[in-house]
Amino acid sequence: MTAAEPTPEEFGAGYWEQRYRHHHGTSRPHAPSPQLVAEVSALEPGTALDAGCGEGADARWLAARGWRVTAVDVAATALHRAQQHALASGAPAADERIDWQQADLLHWTPERRFDLVTSQYVHLAGPRETFFRRLAAAVAPGGTLLIVGHDPADRHTAAQGPGADAYVTAEDIAAVLLDPATWDVLVAETRTRTVTGPDGSEAELCDAVLRARRREG
Repeated sequence: MTAAEPTPEEFGAGYWEQRYRHHHGTSRPHAPSPQLVAEVSALEPGTALDAGCGEGADARWLAARGWRVTAVDVAATALHRAQQHALASGAPAADERIDWQQADLLHWTPERRFDLVTSQYVHLAGPRETFFRRLAAAVAPGGTLLIVGHDPADRHTAAQGPGADAYVTAEDIAAVLLDPATWDVLVAETRTRTVTGPDGSEAELCDAVLRARRREG
């Protein structure tokens, strides 16, 4: 990994709960991650783990497309909002396909494996390698692992916010975690996306995108 690990004070459970409570959010739910949409749209729906689901945009998108989703986050406030957004979406079937769970992802071990395991821009109060290994172990044979994070090229755009030290490249993740005898790495690259801030200003961010398939057998 290429960056210093965050401290518990930065990204622990208390940090995220306080952050969500102080950020009151909006009545309009967030859009799903564009990298999730790009990488998963063509996959056959099955079971999915959304690790670090936040307010649930990715989980709702997956459920609306037929996935049965286990959506996990450490912050109770985030999960409460996620469920509210799902209920307000007017698609009750989507909410019925989501199992919302509160857990610390550094210590939580799923009881099953999934056809898709996805994690988008998660910041942790501990070693990222431990977290990534848990994600990889949760992928069923023939299943897909999708990890999206902040590429080191983004440091100058986010120095004032959470994640300033939580950068990684997709190539690093693949090299450290994925045995070529077990995994086919389908995507390991940096992508740019444009975001619009509350004041209307635009910024170009760089995402590290890793998608891999666990071989069967």
